[in-house]
Amino acid sequence: MQTAVIYARVSSREQEQEGYSIPAQLKLLKAYANKTGLSVVREFVDIETAKVSGRKAFGEMLEYLRKTKSGRIVLVEKTDRLYRNFEDQVTLEKLDTEIHFVKTGSVLSKNAKAQTKFMHGIEVVSAKYYSDNLREEVIKGMREKAEQGIYPGRAPFGYRNDRISRGIEIHPENSQIVLAIFEFYASGNYSLKQLRRALREKFGKTLNHAYLHTILQNRVYLGFFVWRGIEYQGKHQPLISPELFESVQAVLHGHNKGKYSKHDIAFRGMVTCAHDDCTVTGEVKKGKYVYYRCTGHRGKCDLPRFTEQEMSEKLGEVLKAIHVPDGVLAQIVAALESEQLRLRNQSSSERARLEKRLETVRERMNRAYTDKLDGKIAEDFWQRVQADLQTEEQQVQRAIAGLEGIKNTDRLLDAKRILELANKAYFLYVTRKPAEQAELLKKVFLNCSVDAVSATPTYRKPFDMIAKRVKSEEWSGRADLNCRPLAPQASALPG
Repeated sequence: MQTAVIYARVSSREQEQEGYSIPAQLKLLKAYANKTGLSVVREFVDIETAKVSGRKAFGEMLEYLRKTKSGRIVLVEKTDRLYRNFEDQVTLEKLDTEIHFVKTGSVLSKNAKAQTKFMHGIEVVSAKYYSDNLREEVIKGMREKAEQGIYPGRAPFGYRNDRISRGIEIHPENSQIVLAIFEFYASGNYSLKQLRRALREKFGKTLNHAYLHTILQNRVYLGFFVWRGIEYQGKHQPLISPELFESVQAVLHGHNKGKYSKHDIAFRGMVTCAHDDCTVTGEVKKGKYVYYRCTGHRGKCDLPRFTEQEMSEKLGEVLKAIHVPDGVLAQIVAALESEQLRLRNQSSSERARLEKRLETVRERMNRAYTDKLDGKIAEDFWQRVQADLQTEEQQVQRAIAGLEGIKNTDRLLDAKRILELANKAYFLYVTRKPAEQAELLKKVFLNCSVDAVSATPTYRKPFDMIAKRVKSEEWSGRADLNCRPLAPQASALPG
């Protein structure tokens, strides 16, 4: 009796779990073997796509056939169950196999008729076309999804996939870890190794260095995402502020080194040379004196050396440029408080309108269901109405949830702190030691270029706007400092 192997495949685990495809194939193939007098010696089952080579069970079958010198017979339901690519087809041909396509009743071997081979070639091309076309349609759908601002894939760490919206939503636990990752690293006090240890101690979560580095650079946490090389504005809720992301990038790219450096040199990594844009580095002399100089990587430089005291005084001048007068500070804070009150009142009014709308939608859903039970409307009509009402219900619920961000916002408090820091920064600076001065400076600027006379900072937001207003003395109660509370977004729902 001749021996044969059986090969069965489905393209996804979901198909296998539903239990209709693999068992049906095996039953058909075993019945064929009994009918034709073939003895089945092995069964190979794959649960993955056949459009590319490299399937696990398929590879095991090839290895088995290579070791079997006679009786290389393969039973399979039909062509697209066996392969959808030319590479696997050629591999089986080289092994001199005899393939029985049970459902179509054809047998392919080196001695098969030309017409059989021709028809099989057409089936392979058709199967490959089906896979390629399906891939194009999937990509088209994902592109459309991306253009609508919906994240088109598996949710990144800190988010989870939302089956209702088909997008992503904030993960209650992992989002807190992501926020801690950014806040810890932005402080400048952690290397990636130290950050990894801190996360493990606080959350019991271990992330490798490369993954942490990826997270710290991922703009998805700002509300953006990249798909096929194009960045899109996402509809998902950001996890961090642009200011926090910017602070992290400064640390990550070397503009703002932390306390884990080998020597306690306060202003190392914060200053560049105005002559050649090289880094100004610090070095310890005689075990206790700190001097700052240009690294001179681009050749001899005219920048003089600075003692730590001289560098401290030079950088302190930067803080004078963001001083907000007391009277102006009081006016701006009063305007911000007034704006926050207005937004809260507006939020309360909008919430009341949305809750009334939600109540109306749910009443309509109940009435429609009653009408269906009473036979006043057909089943298919009720299903369409119910689907539309459920979509509207979800939209209203999301709009209500969005208002919670306005109710619970602490942006007013952040704005007050920023303005108070600008008001008192220089006074605080001169009363502190160099290491503490450096920490204060890191809150205000990203980097600072120095020459023998002056220091030119690259301010962080919103201190860049504050510096411009200080210089022009253009102040108003509604000064645009990029720190006032945001107005609520207009609802996309019809009124």
